[in-house]
Amino acid sequence: MTAATTATRPLARRPSPLTPRGTVWTALRLHGAALWIWVALVTVTAAGLLWAYGPGADAARKEPYLLAPSCGTDTLCGDTTGHATLFYEAVVQLAAYSIAYLPYLVAAWAGATLVARELESGTAALAWTQSVTPARWLTAQLAVPAALITAGTTVLVLLHRLMWTDGRDIHYQDWYETDAYRSNGTVAVAAALCALAVGALAGMLIRRTLPALGLAVLVTVAVQTLGDFHREKLWPAVTVTGAAASNLPNSAQQLERGVVLTSGERIGNNVACAEYPMGADLKKCMSEHGISDIWATYHPASHFWPLQLTETALLLTLTALAVLLSFRVLKRRTA
Repeated sequence: MTAATTATRPLARRPSPLTPRGTVWTALRLHGAALWIWVALVTVTAAGLLWAYGPGADAARKEPYLLAPSCGTDTLCGDTTGHATLFYEAVVQLAAYSIAYLPYLVAAWAGATLVARELESGTAALAWTQSVTPARWLTAQLAVPAALITAGTTVLVLLHRLMWTDGRDIHYQDWYETDAYRSNGTVAVAAALCALAVGALAGMLIRRTLPALGLAVLVTVAVQTLGDFHREKLWPAVTVTGAAASNLPNSAQQLERGVVLTSGERIGNNVACAEYPMGADLKKCMSEHGISDIWATYHPASHFWPLQLTETALLLTLTALAVLLSFRVLKRRTA
């Protein structure tokens, strides 16, 4: 081969680090087991939700009518829950758990394998010697699982909303209950991404698999617990008095209920005369207790999306901070 021929031959182009031939493909290969587990989890949960939406819901609705002929004169027989209804409720609850508590699994995966194990084993350092910069390596470690987690969780949330909306007459889950709330909106996706970022930051700080796993799960549990305890404060509640306070909508999340004394003092968490409906008996009870009015604070069902979007914004803010800190730690250690 002559020098001229060599000169005219185009040089082999290196694969870009952020293409399937670069670090993205490498990340998929290194974490193939976790990827298949995630796909299996999403597939099984989606299948359960589809079953609950279709055949499961149909069987649960028909069961009371099938049990009725065998009840005879037993008036309590019709209220007995059959096997079809019990199985339906079990599937619905398990599906909600898999969506609501998914962030814990994601945090463990991210902290223990995506970052910490790569740093602990030296795989990351090897990648940095193969024309892959540390920043591009971390970008791939976060971008690949983030895309898969977002896609899978979004599918599950949409299927859960379909099942939950259609089956309100069967499962009786209120919109503000923790599992239903987490599984029915954008909070599920944001919580999973936040857990991923927290796990990556834990792995970057500790660089050891098991300690990073423990720290990631601990922080994720703390974030989720804070959200559960303070969620109702994320959006202004509605306060009503008089007859409206005694007859809140069935779908309302009642936060507090109290009375106003004739002296003008406002007392919360007081249910005096609550057993009386509006009428003469209620007025008599209020007069005997020195009460001039009744008040209640609640979230109507229309507050679902304001609460969801506010909590989602907070979780995504935490996610961005965790990602930013991860890159700063990486830059400082590889400078």
